[in-house]
Amino acid sequence: MTPRPHALVIPYPAQGHVIPLLELAHALVDRGFTVTFVNSQFNHHRVLAAMTDTTTKNGLLDRIRLVAVPDGMEPGEDRNNLVRLTVLMPEHMAPRVEDLISRSHAGTDGPITCMVADYNVGMWALDIARRTRIKSAAIWPASAAVLASLLSIPKLIQDNIIDSKDGSALTQGTFKLSPDMPIMRPAHLAWNCIGDHQGQEALFRYLIGGVHAVDKCDFILCNSFLGAEEATFAQFPKVIPIGPLLTGERHSKAVGHFWRPEDDACILWLNSQPTRSVVYVAFGSFTMFDTRQFQELALGLELCGRPFLWVVRPDFVHGDVHDFPQGFLDRVSASGRGMMVAWSPQQRVLAHPAVACFVSHCGWNSTMEGVRNGVPFLAWPYFADQFVNQVYICDVWKVGLRAQADESGVMTKEHIASRVEELMSGASMRNRVEAMKKVALESLKEGGSSHDNFEMFVQAMKA
Repeated sequence: MTPRPHALVIPYPAQGHVIPLLELAHALVDRGFTVTFVNSQFNHHRVLAAMTDTTTKNGLLDRIRLVAVPDGMEPGEDRNNLVRLTVLMPEHMAPRVEDLISRSHAGTDGPITCMVADYNVGMWALDIARRTRIKSAAIWPASAAVLASLLSIPKLIQDNIIDSKDGSALTQGTFKLSPDMPIMRPAHLAWNCIGDHQGQEALFRYLIGGVHAVDKCDFILCNSFLGAEEATFAQFPKVIPIGPLLTGERHSKAVGHFWRPEDDACILWLNSQPTRSVVYVAFGSFTMFDTRQFQELALGLELCGRPFLWVVRPDFVHGDVHDFPQGFLDRVSASGRGMMVAWSPQQRVLAHPAVACFVSHCGWNSTMEGVRNGVPFLAWPYFADQFVNQVYICDVWKVGLRAQADESGVMTKEHIASRVEELMSGASMRNRVEAMKKVALESLKEGGSSHDNFEMFVQAMKA
């Protein structure tokens, strides 16, 4: 009997990467693969802890084996320090991954035959694939435009847009990678928006190495769809759209959450709300607010007078203290108009008919989930690729409004409330996002571009 094809899937160790790559792993299992899914030890334990009993007891990971490797950081270190996490991976994760491939030849699941590595993991994973002579693909779980900016680093240096040492902006102006692509700002390029500049030079060298590495892999896949970024895919034809990956749509199967979602509480509360009445507020896994901005957001949601479902992570506020405005919790409790949870089943929430708009940090998973459920956005980016995603949402697709700070850098309660009201009453914006939803879902049907691209990739990995 011929052994099943066996894929090694390696996400970058962050929530917004683990979720789409675990969905890709499920899609490979659907097509006959066995999958070994490699997380950092820290994230591996978080994913296991967040799974429901049903997911683990019924074996609904199916033929996905979750494996942990060390990330090189100390137990108490801050895993939100992405620069340090990134530069430690080649030294600490790479040897364990290569050992996994070697040992798979004696394992019960059969030898690992191919690798799908998050582009952000970088060149070390693809180097291992070449050394061990297995097929390889890089998966970019964000927008094609942001990937295009990475692939264009040599040209951006040549054109004096960014510094050759650390990628920092050399101009305050804007640029386009092609005439039909979104306008970009050098200061908003992903590597310039991930925190302080300590370690920036090392990170930038790492990114340049990744550009060279992906040139040699068999496929560069992207969690986007042709209708969303047609100009980018035309300009960068090696990047293959296979999205939007349907994260969170597999009932009782592992999603890859780092926190356990409050599924029943969210859905029961939404069931009690009128159609298209609820403001859904979620800022992903990294965004952190100071106390003033946190309080302005709370008061803005109260001021808008609409029902709201707000995801308030335990670490959402600097210092991990949720200092709500005086009397806010009592007023919300008395009115029954708002609900706050630590983590939500986001896909189920956005698909619920009660949800009217999405106050979002513009992470790409959230962007794709909002689009494929036809929900307009209040776009409020925090870091990395989210500023480019905001340009797509507000300027290119026109399916959302910008949250704009005042002169002191704060989104005020009055601004938040007025933007929400504008979103709730804007029929043309909802029509545009509904049209985009249709295009997104059509791309995933048989004969659609993303569907056919993924099937082509699968057959190549099996060959």
